[in-house]
Amino acid sequence: MGNALGDVLGLAAGVAVSPLPVVAIILVLATPRGRPNGLLFAVGWMLGLSTLGAAMLAIGGSSGAATNKQPATWVGILQLVLGAALLVFAARLWRKRPADAAEARLPKWMAAIDRLAPVKVFGLGVALSAANLKNAPLTIAAGASISSSGLPPGQQIATLAVFVVIASLGIVVPLGVLLLMGERATGLLGSWKDWAARHNIAIMAVLFFVFGLKLLGDGIGNLTA
Repeated sequence: MGNALGDVLGLAAGVAVSPLPVVAIILVLATPRGRPNGLLFAVGWMLGLSTLGAAMLAIGGSSGAATNKQPATWVGILQLVLGAALLVFAARLWRKRPADAAEARLPKWMAAIDRLAPVKVFGLGVALSAANLKNAPLTIAAGASISSSGLPPGQQIATLAVFVVIASLGIVVPLGVLLLMGERATGLLGSWKDWAARHNIAIMAVLFFVFGLKLLGDGIGNLTA
């Protein structure tokens, strides 16, 4: 189980460092129903990651690892495809980044966060985890890696749970700060939001590039093992 955890912890950290979801949770926390809506957002986020990861475990099933404990061919191919996709996204984002970080703009839909009903806040958490262009490929790759580890089902589920917890730190930390500090957290969370908003595109481009290369390397290694 230790080897499987080592393989996915880096991917989990990549999901956790997601500027746009961090901005979204901080905006949710700033609404009149910040605490309950923040909890709903966090639950939706974790559910999205868990569902996507569990789907990969189910797809892998007993075919996830070969008899010699090496990953099945489809796992290596999937890693190559995901890695290539992330590199393409990285190049597109890098070209679109503003010359001055102060000119960065948040997506227009974020202006409506303070008007979202609780069920939509929950759905937003799910979407930003399971349908995010960075988070979804990393979660799929983590699920495939766990599936290919040859671990018993119980240990695979436990490894996925650790992945989800680590990947949720970027969401849970702002929520925890608000719950612990109350109104005193306003200035701190506001500074986090402003920094993440300014550097969102550049951070995402770098993360896409780094994890794209990682997945390409993993895929090549698995196919040639």
